[in-house]
Amino acid sequence: MPRFLKMRYTITGSCFECCIKCLGGVPYASLVATILCFSGVALFCGCGHVALTGTVSILEQHFSTTASDHALLSEVIQLMQYVIYGIASFFFLYGIILLAEGFYTTSAVKELHGEFKTTACGRCISGMFVFLTYVLGVAWLGVFGFSAVPVFMFYNIWSTCEVIKSLQTNVTVPGDQICVDIRQYGIIPWNAVPGKACGPILENICNTNEFYMSYHLFIVACAGAGATVIALIHFLMILSSNWAYLKDASKMQAYQDIKAKEEQELQDIQSRSKEQLNSYT
Repeated sequence: MPRFLKMRYTITGSCFECCIKCLGGVPYASLVATILCFSGVALFCGCGHVALTGTVSILEQHFSTTASDHALLSEVIQLMQYVIYGIASFFFLYGIILLAEGFYTTSAVKELHGEFKTTACGRCISGMFVFLTYVLGVAWLGVFGFSAVPVFMFYNIWSTCEVIKSLQTNVTVPGDQICVDIRQYGIIPWNAVPGKACGPILENICNTNEFYMSYHLFIVACAGAGATVIALIHFLMILSSNWAYLKDASKMQAYQDIKAKEEQELQDIQSRSKEQLNSYT
């Protein structure tokens, strides 16, 4: 084989082996969980922010024409939007940290018999991530349940509009008697004017772009919260498994250290015995 072909084969083989080694060290489970977490948080934060803005617009135009009646609600929604900014920033950083922890743990397990050594600090950090992810998972279950509330409210309004449309051909049952009172949900006070919408007015509200967009964006935000819960459960299983691997790795390292020390002591004893035997002879 010519020399340049041999060099080319050697370079290609080394690059291929390097790529295989790098791909073997990728924590694919953590990578999938990170992508799912980022997608869920992005859907919840982005769609939730726009849907809250549309909800305020619907309330101001159709259910609470006096600014003082919904001033508190506007402040709460504005505060929730700022919280959404914080959630997006926190989970972007937290997802990257968990992905990095997955790379670290995968390397620790694969290089168990090499020079890489797991430390007590690394195991403590892994245990801390397990606890923190568990707390965040429980919190996001509450967020998921809370995000279903506006979906339920908008669905009730939409279904009432569908009832009004179906009764337009029935003269005996006038649609004006069918109303939706937002005040019963507690988001605006009982003295808010008008507080409710009936008949054709309610039907027109359902046909507005703000209602259509807010309804569907709340559905997507709820789905994003559910995806985030699944991602955190996935992370929790991964972190628990990695922590168990690191614990076993530390025990294996301790066993190997003790075994190496005993073998060294045995060799020293044998060497001293030979020296004493030689001195006697």
